[in-house]
Amino acid sequence: MVLEDRFHRVVIDALARDKLVLPTLPEIALHVRQLAQREDVSAGALAVELQKDAALSVRLIRVANSAAQRGGHRVDNVRQAVTRLGFDYTRLLVSGLAIEQMFARGAPQIESRLRKSWQQSVDVAAAAQVLAAHCTLLNPEMAMLAGLVHDIGVLAILRLAESHQAVLDDPAELDNVLEVLAPRIGCMVLQAWHFPAELVEVPRQWRVFGEQHDGAPTYADVVRVAVLQSSAGRQAPYDKVDRAAVPAYRKLDVSPDIDVLQMKGYASLFDAGHSAAA
Repeated sequence: MVLEDRFHRVVIDALARDKLVLPTLPEIALHVRQLAQREDVSAGALAVELQKDAALSVRLIRVANSAAQRGGHRVDNVRQAVTRLGFDYTRLLVSGLAIEQMFARGAPQIESRLRKSWQQSVDVAAAAQVLAAHCTLLNPEMAMLAGLVHDIGVLAILRLAESHQAVLDDPAELDNVLEVLAPRIGCMVLQAWHFPAELVEVPRQWRVFGEQHDGAPTYADVVRVAVLQSSAGRQAPYDKVDRAAVPAYRKLDVSPDIDVLQMKGYASLFDAGHSAAA
């Protein structure tokens, strides 16, 4: 039995026994998401919850004062930051920053993979947001979130692999395991996090570049195009995909030659939060 099959069976067995430990979204992200969805919540109440995490509060204020969000006076506190960003953006940013922390640090064999996976997710999120805004009637913030978590299964698998030294010591086999398991595990993570139904299947759907369907574009369509465009010109596995043959481009009514970096609004919100961490 090859290593990939052994590790695959370990995961499948854990799934069958309901023993698979998935990454847990921090409580503050869950609380903020729940609060922001309530009609009776105020910016002050949301700020009180956010202030329980000092580092997160600082990041929010930095984003609110970034060039992308600048609007007159300087923001000096969390309540003002929430007011400027709006509840939807605040909810998205808190989720994104919480997820970012899950990619921080790991076993030496996976640390560079974690950093690379997160940066790719940030790039895809920025592209997804601007594509949704310009080319669809989908919610741009939801599209950005779809981009951030489109490959969340990679995080889950890498964390699982930390306790399997044989997999860590064989990069080629680890690549194989990620390719086989990441889509399914990614959907499980989003389901466990109680993400919106339209996003839960994105980790599995976006990889099917040839998928055709009736009706309006979906978040998976947006992510497909975002992945391909954000990886254009790089040494990535998707460079070999024939973009002209990908139905998602027609769904969005955009050319495979489109440069998302030049589209108005590209990489505004979360990129500001990402750079603010530097």
